[in-house]
Amino acid sequence: MSDLDIEQHPALRRYLRETGRLAPGEAPRCTTLAGGVSNRTVLVEHANGAAWVIKQALARLRVKDEWLADPRRVHREALGLRWLARLAPPGHLPAFVFEDEARHLLAMEAVPQPHMNWKTLLLAGGLELARVRAFGTLLGTIHRRGHELEAETRPVFEDRSFFQTLRLDPYYRSAAARQPAAAPFYDRLVADTLAVRLTVVHGDYSPKNVLLRAGRLILLDHEVIHFGDPAFDLGFALTHLLSKAHHLAGQRAAFLEAAEAFWTSYCDAAGTLAVASDLAERAVRHTLGCLLARVDGRSPLEYLIEPERVRQRGVVLGLLREPPDRIPQLIAAFGAALP
Repeated sequence: MSDLDIEQHPALRRYLRETGRLAPGEAPRCTTLAGGVSNRTVLVEHANGAAWVIKQALARLRVKDEWLADPRRVHREALGLRWLARLAPPGHLPAFVFEDEARHLLAMEAVPQPHMNWKTLLLAGGLELARVRAFGTLLGTIHRRGHELEAETRPVFEDRSFFQTLRLDPYYRSAAARQPAAAPFYDRLVADTLAVRLTVVHGDYSPKNVLLRAGRLILLDHEVIHFGDPAFDLGFALTHLLSKAHHLAGQRAAFLEAAEAFWTSYCDAAGTLAVASDLAERAVRHTLGCLLARVDGRSPLEYLIEPERVRQRGVVLGLLREPPDRIPQLIAAFGAALP
């Protein structure tokens, strides 16, 4: 079944039986899950109450522009899932079930209902500072532990090829091609990013990849995890909070405050890593890079309408002329530039 498509549910059930993961007469309920651009994702619910989420990586991502990626990245995600269970506090990761290297798929335990996607809740106005602080604490803990265990984590996550093809190329290099005025900034940012190796970096740390379950954040989607610069995760995450501050004008002050709360809680959890190696200055530059890339890169934020894209582009290009060197100053400058 090398051509298995898990969204074809009869074929998926047959595959699970043939590989010994279902009893001969068992017929679990299968539901295709929407929302992802890089994977097929199916919920498999067993009669005994157990449930799995099975992900199968796509070679061509489901975005407007052509975006090809090696489907072997799903095995990097499996590696990340197993290791993040060691680095994060207990209860923030689904449990790993199995992977299939020939068919490029991964199975993990499904997060029990009820749960909610945090991005969906934020866009509906459900901003709570306690969750934002927990978001910062979780990232700070992962970065601190990844750094403390460098002798173990660096060899495991040394490969950054998926980070380059799924982040640096479609975000930074694509934005640079579309905005030549920003190209020197992006050239330096990419070079600096590749030169820094400090800790385990998630690479996709955003509210979209967080489920809320019983008051706890559950982190998903680890296919670009690598050992590198933690400032990328900070810029990627802050971009989502600041872009929502831009988009949701009625909650702008609250989202700007949330961005500061995220940074403060991150620093508290990251410990000495947060004050080492000019992290704050690099996090500012990654935030600016991601803010522009989520307008002019290959994966623009879908909730920003065209006037907001134009405005965000103009604000970032203006800030690039003389970037702040600290996160609170960047947050204040970005907020002040919005109408």
